[in-house]
Amino acid sequence: MNQTRRSFNLAVGALSLAISLGSLQANAADDASEAAALVKEAQATLNAFKHNKNFPGLSADVQRARGVLIFPKVLKAGFILGGSGGTGVLMVRDEKTGRWVGPAFYTVASAGFGLQAGVSSAQTLVLVNTQKALDSLYKSKVQVGADASAAIWKSGVGAGAAVGVDFLSTSMVKGAFVGVSLDGSVIDVRESLNTAFYGKPVTPTEIFVTHGVNNPASANLQMSLKKGSK
Repeated sequence: MNQTRRSFNLAVGALSLAISLGSLQANAADDASEAAALVKEAQATLNAFKHNKNFPGLSADVQRARGVLIFPKVLKAGFILGGSGGTGVLMVRDEKTGRWVGPAFYTVASAGFGLQAGVSSAQTLVLVNTQKALDSLYKSKVQVGADASAAIWKSGVGAGAAVGVDFLSTSMVKGAFVGVSLDGSVIDVRESLNTAFYGKPVTPTEIFVTHGVNNPASANLQMSLKKGSK
């Protein structure tokens, strides 16, 4: 009887382990698909901004920045009063070579990052304007307004007009630019997508500073940043 019970318990344990492993594998596959899709969406978002004639000088501003966060969809979250959030990528410009490195995956969320009435989602670009801002993204989550300063990146006004501001943000809804402040937002690393995209756990420092990993799937996005407006 005891032997039968032990055998049954072992079988149940093995089944539970198999289910857990299967769930982990499914989650990993979902993360890999989400990461790959986000890279393509980020490139499409960047191109939409670059080719919008209502925002002159955007490409030149991007080329002067330390990095750029690209959020293809910042969604109005119904469960957060007036809040919004989304997942995107960070790309960093190597100051020595001028080459764009990345991506790393990040989320942005805030109860105060409210989109305008009638707007459910927006494409958002955030210039990482200072070394302080870039370092903060490498280390931990950043609360904009408390840990770093922010301003709205206005159409027709170069980023140089905001010297010393850590983050500059602008959003676009159906081709029209809208001013959305980052104040009160939290920007955080999406570790599961970084792991899925590079095939192992990896930190932003390993991606951007030591260049310890690479994924050819990011080549088109890197090229779009390098080409600027050409």
